[in-house]
Amino acid sequence: MNGSASDRAVVLDERDGGVLLLTLNRPERLNAWTLAMEERYFDLLAEAASDPAVRAIVVTGAGRGFCAGLDADALAGVADGTPLSSRPRRPQTFPLQIPKPIVAAVNGPAAGIGFLQTLVADVRFAAAGAKFTTAFARRGLLAEHGISWLLPRLIGAARATELLLSARVFLAEEAAELGLVHRVVPPDALLDAALTYARDLADHCGPLAMGITKYQVVRHWDVDLDEARRETATLVDQLHRTPDFAEGVQSFVEKRAPRFQPLSAEPGLPPPIP
Repeated sequence: MNGSASDRAVVLDERDGGVLLLTLNRPERLNAWTLAMEERYFDLLAEAASDPAVRAIVVTGAGRGFCAGLDADALAGVADGTPLSSRPRRPQTFPLQIPKPIVAAVNGPAAGIGFLQTLVADVRFAAAGAKFTTAFARRGLLAEHGISWLLPRLIGAARATELLLSARVFLAEEAAELGLVHRVVPPDALLDAALTYARDLADHCGPLAMGITKYQVVRHWDVDLDEARRETATLVDQLHRTPDFAEGVQSFVEKRAPRFQPLSAEPGLPPPIP
């Protein structure tokens, strides 16, 4: 991986068995998003996609915040006409292309790009009282980075429109009521709860099945039911001939923990079926 030590330090990575913990690490700025953070985070996700030892990913923030949105200095530069980067960037929805489950442990404020990064995780845990906001409208910005497509699919058009238009702050408890957050836990129990959940996925769920399921969920938002059923039938027929399916059935019959094959795949592609 390229980049200076300081660039690499903006996102920390730690392995816990089959779980990779990624920590956005600018606590003095509530982990405000920078180009260096974006590149490091997405690089680590891409590495995790191709690393057979990684079966699930947890992302959280250092200190009091998850991610307070685009860094103020970078935002001021954009307002003055300076692009954030002169190089091509991966889309903010890049985590959706990673064929391994991503669990967001939202420990504090998640705003703008930070809020979007919680949405492109597959499962969201939040600390009680954690603050969320779409933020864009209050900066004179429209609904950026595909959030106008993603948020209505998660909570419905009416609720999404209200949150995008008002850009108001709402708490984890309301986020759970809206269906944005799967579980609200005490702040001091948040990371343990997210890691425990991710370990359960890593230890008991088929990596190939999880990768294909994640692909299906995103892919089938844009197709009708018949096409989704046809594609799924093809995938099921292929999956039935893999060692993962045989092991899943055998472990169930023998009443033991499964021993699934590891998965490595390139981001952006459906997981290969042997």
